[in-house]
Amino acid sequence: MKNNFVEEIKWRGLLHDIMPGTEEQLSKEITSAYIGFDPTADSLHIGSLVQIILLMHFQKHGHKPVALLGGATGMIGDPSGKSSERNLLDEETLTKNVNGIKSQLERFLDFAATTKNAAVLVNNYDWMKGISFLDFARDIGKHITVNYMMAKDSVKNRLGSESNEGMSFTEFTYQLIQGYDFLHLYKENNCKIQMGGSDQWGNITTGTELIRRKVQGKAYAITCPLITKADGTKFGKSEGGNIWLDTERTSPYKFYQYWLNASDEDAKKYIKIFTFLDQKTVENLIKEHQEAPHLRVLQKTVANEVTTMVHSKDALDNAIKASNILFGKSTADDLKSLDKKTFLDVFDGVPQAKIAGQDLENGIDIVDGLNEKSGFLKSNGEARRALKENSISVNKEKVTEEFRLTIDNLINNKYILLQRGKKNYFLLAME
Repeated sequence: MKNNFVEEIKWRGLLHDIMPGTEEQLSKEITSAYIGFDPTADSLHIGSLVQIILLMHFQKHGHKPVALLGGATGMIGDPSGKSSERNLLDEETLTKNVNGIKSQLERFLDFAATTKNAAVLVNNYDWMKGISFLDFARDIGKHITVNYMMAKDSVKNRLGSESNEGMSFTEFTYQLIQGYDFLHLYKENNCKIQMGGSDQWGNITTGTELIRRKVQGKAYAITCPLITKADGTKFGKSEGGNIWLDTERTSPYKFYQYWLNASDEDAKKYIKIFTFLDQKTVENLIKEHQEAPHLRVLQKTVANEVTTMVHSKDALDNAIKASNILFGKSTADDLKSLDKKTFLDVFDGVPQAKIAGQDLENGIDIVDGLNEKSGFLKSNGEARRALKENSISVNKEKVTEEFRLTIDNLINNKYILLQRGKKNYFLLAME
């Protein structure tokens, strides 16, 4: 079997470390590999996209991806890359989070049982819940020494951190439990590779070592780099927090905007990592971008590809429509077609005033609406001048001095958009 998977992730910048013998194993036969997803929320965010994409490439190259949901390990918290102890989750919250993540993973991987390399979804709570502490200490703990565990960066960094918080025994056991996951999947699912971010190397190799010592087996490891941004800010974060894969948490419009606003340097990296465009296409796009950076070809391509992959083509079209609204390339119908969340995302930060529903039912003279009722313009005189100049729009449509604001003008039964010129916006929100 030809091993193209490693070559593929290499040129895309998705390979950080690989254990000797891994490529030979992949060339030999269809191989199972797993990645763990911690259910700390009921949705994954774009930081998890790299791991999902690794599994997608793995499946596209004929191998069998296993997605592990950490129903058990989620109760403890992974210390890797963390400087403080994480809050523990109760079982009800974990179940909700596991179900949310499960439904998301099913959008990216093919779990159809008809193919030899159909993806598999597992939850480590299923095999961990029946194991007693004494059984675990006797059957697993004796195979890995404390010296071995202490040598891992995830432990050393925490013990040497300036916070002086140290590390609880609970978190110290995390790498052993993750190692047991690998052993369990090795025995029950013939899973020979674990993949993850570069900060997981220590935990993954504890698993390969446990497999070697416990069952004299040979297992392998692949890690990808942790994504960083050129300006030093954290990838996957915006001013409003995480960029989630769930539309309820992050609208497709905001999701699209995140990728669209990437720097040139980051977009050059993202086009390889987050799209499935082939190498020649990517190289041509990078060249095209270098010749005319102002056209932002890379940013637009990445935003289009990732939004379509995570949401849908319709969601992308709506996100583009919403984006165009601020640049005057839209109609009143485009505005009215936006759902409430997207509408508020588009006009986030735009000043607004409350207006009584009773006033709208009676109808409000546009001059009063621009000044007295809203404070958008400073005086009636300024409002009349702006109307004479034909620079006032209501919901993206030009209006004259005879216009009246009514209930019929409400968008999402709540808002009216006032506009002067191309970029000066104001929202009226009905009380």
